[in-house]
Amino acid sequence: MRTQSAAKRLFFAHALLPLGWARDVIVTIENGVITAVAADSSSADAEIISGVALPGLPNLHSHAFQRGMAGLTEIRGAAQDSFWTWRQLMYRFIDTLTPDDVEAIAAFAYVEMLEAGFTSVAEFHYLHHDENGAPYTNVAEMAARIAAAAGETGIGLTLLPSFYNFSGFGAAASIHGQRRFVNDPARFLALLEKSREAIKSVDDAAIGIAPHSLRAITPETLNDVLKAVPDGPIHIHVAEQTKEVEDCIAWSGQRPVAWLLDRMPVDRRWVLIHATHMTDEETIGVAKAGAVIGLCPLTEASLGDGIFEGPRFIDAGGVFGVGSDSNIEITAPSELKQLEYSQRLAYRVRNAVARHEGESTGRALYEHALVGGAQASGRNIGALAVGKRADIVVLDTAHPDLCAVTGDRWLDALTFVAGKSAISDVFVGGKQVVNSGRHVKRASITERYRRVVQRLATL
Repeated sequence: MRTQSAAKRLFFAHALLPLGWARDVIVTIENGVITAVAADSSSADAEIISGVALPGLPNLHSHAFQRGMAGLTEIRGAAQDSFWTWRQLMYRFIDTLTPDDVEAIAAFAYVEMLEAGFTSVAEFHYLHHDENGAPYTNVAEMAARIAAAAGETGIGLTLLPSFYNFSGFGAAASIHGQRRFVNDPARFLALLEKSREAIKSVDDAAIGIAPHSLRAITPETLNDVLKAVPDGPIHIHVAEQTKEVEDCIAWSGQRPVAWLLDRMPVDRRWVLIHATHMTDEETIGVAKAGAVIGLCPLTEASLGDGIFEGPRFIDAGGVFGVGSDSNIEITAPSELKQLEYSQRLAYRVRNAVARHEGESTGRALYEHALVGGAQASGRNIGALAVGKRADIVVLDTAHPDLCAVTGDRWLDALTFVAGKSAISDVFVGGKQVVNSGRHVKRASITERYRRVVQRLATL
């Protein structure tokens, strides 16, 4: 049983609150939750934190183990490289990963997330079984290692065990490279229950499910799982690649997003990851359903996915957040910048995500990602407000790119100029996990990660 903690009072000269910027703000925290927020306050009896306080940004999509293969897929093959050739390299990378390896890689990725402004992660977890495809004695052994990495680093966690049943549309048999992912509905539900037990050791963790993609399940197996899991977030990869769209049409006569909207109870529980290739009708349909679009701009650029239709979705009232996906470069500001720059390239305009005159693009991006990330995580996060988890990112106002600006310009400088170098301190659940830009356990976690990647390089 967790012990109750004494109230903590943090004083910030500036903070971004739900109604906008405020000065001289005291945030009171008990048991990891914000119990009071008071602006125009005295700093007496409070711990003074230098800098600008922002709500911590949720990372709504991560495959932590892929951090260990970052940089290993940048040599062109004999054929035209694509997502599908990248996937073959990923299958080879996982051949020998042990539970210890996965925990070490995840912990290092989570350290980088925290240092770069992400205070929580929705871990889309599909690496389940041993190198031969057999379940571990604890069917959720790998999920338990993800939970252990989150607990060690202090990052907030939404664990999303992934349901992966088949290789392609129409129940195509799984292939050798997928052997560590695959479960039938019964074994997946057993894995889910063990995963629930695994996250009990992590403060304020949540759990959901992640049907991997329409190509990896069937309508029947998806319905079996959905009936057994009546609550919690539901994340699914969808319409990431044009080939996936074409294959879905060949299988069902419909595009993947249209198929989901017509045949599944898509609502606020759902998070459609990537959704790169949607028609206008699908875009409006997702927005009306209240589902979140999970964008991973750096990974989508890396894999050549295409460009999401941002302005149209925003104008339809759509909700989106950002994630780090393949973890090739872990930085919250750069995900936001890449999203905006992709829209500028597609539409040949500037300040594309900001939708009215005088609106700050940095703030628009950040606040959209807070709302969508919190909804996608299924946790009470995403704002400096009473009842929310005390996840706080502190910007260094002495940073050369921030020292001469105020208000929304801080967010513009963070996103488009300084990046993660402007982040000084990070609190998760009121506990400081990053001090002066460095995670409190960086040294030991980095050394463990280094040993893993050096061993993998010799195989």
